[in-house]
Amino acid sequence: MSGIKLSIKPEPNVDDLVKTITRKGLPRRVPFMELFADWEVMLECCRLTGLDPNSLPDETRAYEVTKHFYYTLGYDYVPCTVGNFAFPRDVHLAEDTAPELKRERRAWTDEHRGPIGSWEEFEKYPWPDPAKVDTSALEWFEKNLPDGMGIASGCHSIFEQVTWLMGYETLCFSLYDNPDLVDAMFEKIGSLFYEVAKILVQFPRVRILMGGDDMGFKTQPMVPPQVLIEKSFPWHKKITELAHQYGKPNVLHSCGNLTGLWDAIIDYCGYDGKHSFEDVIEPVWEAKKRIGHRISLIGGVDVDFLCRASEDQVRERVRFILEQCMPGGGYCLGTGNTACNYIPIRNYLAMLDEGYKVGWYTQA
Repeated sequence: MSGIKLSIKPEPNVDDLVKTITRKGLPRRVPFMELFADWEVMLECCRLTGLDPNSLPDETRAYEVTKHFYYTLGYDYVPCTVGNFAFPRDVHLAEDTAPELKRERRAWTDEHRGPIGSWEEFEKYPWPDPAKVDTSALEWFEKNLPDGMGIASGCHSIFEQVTWLMGYETLCFSLYDNPDLVDAMFEKIGSLFYEVAKILVQFPRVRILMGGDDMGFKTQPMVPPQVLIEKSFPWHKKITELAHQYGKPNVLHSCGNLTGLWDAIIDYCGYDGKHSFEDVIEPVWEAKKRIGHRISLIGGVDVDFLCRASEDQVRERVRFILEQCMPGGGYCLGTGNTACNYIPIRNYLAMLDEGYKVGWYTQA
């Protein structure tokens, strides 16, 4: 990776990040934020910035890599949540075709049928127990993060888990053929996530709740908006209210076209920020004009663009987005989805480097 020299000088300030998400003032510079970065991306960036992951002890390698990656690249936080809280299901495996940073396999969820399609399967399913979650990662970061850094933690994937456990096709049929089972799925999963949220907000360095719950595809939500508003959003609202009781903003990552849901996301659920923007649905700079006065916007450097563009084009796009989205605050720079392993590292780093160079509200 010769030829890239980063301008970033880490000065983490999670208070500025919180200020930006809550739209309660301007930060010193536009913060960076992602839902997460793929492990392969973090490893490669650590190598490029002077940390040999193989030199780290096995028991803390994942923590140290995460800390170094987010700190060195100018983030104000690390993402982290609880362990031992999973919803088992079968997945399909396929070859990873990422051009640079391959993993062994990619996993895909069966959209036709999941492990729960009947009341008998609902009763027999091995539901996770919030009382048995593993908080060791959170505890490590509480003690070992650099000054100025916080944690973003989430437990939001209510609709996602329903679709994954039932299968999207089965869910769609069950909305009409077995509505009581669908209601029970949302109630069970929402209540489990709420119990986890009650654990997360207890950690002082968890300054932000942020989690993913993909609800749409390119042209519309995956189910009628009213289904989400009536069955899933009451739990989103409860989690947001809990976060606010502890002085923490709540950010929603959700992919897809959310037409018919925005008012409920902002006014009913009370979300402070929205992450995930795709140019073919609504570019982030257009969303800024439409709703930037109501909710903070996060990311928006389109992933497809990042994969295909030149480094110069990435830098030009970042300058344009910041020109459009910085005024008035309420914007964090990042990809349109995640720092995934099929984005060329050079382009990902160019996005951050250019953001650091030009994203200042005050003189650096």
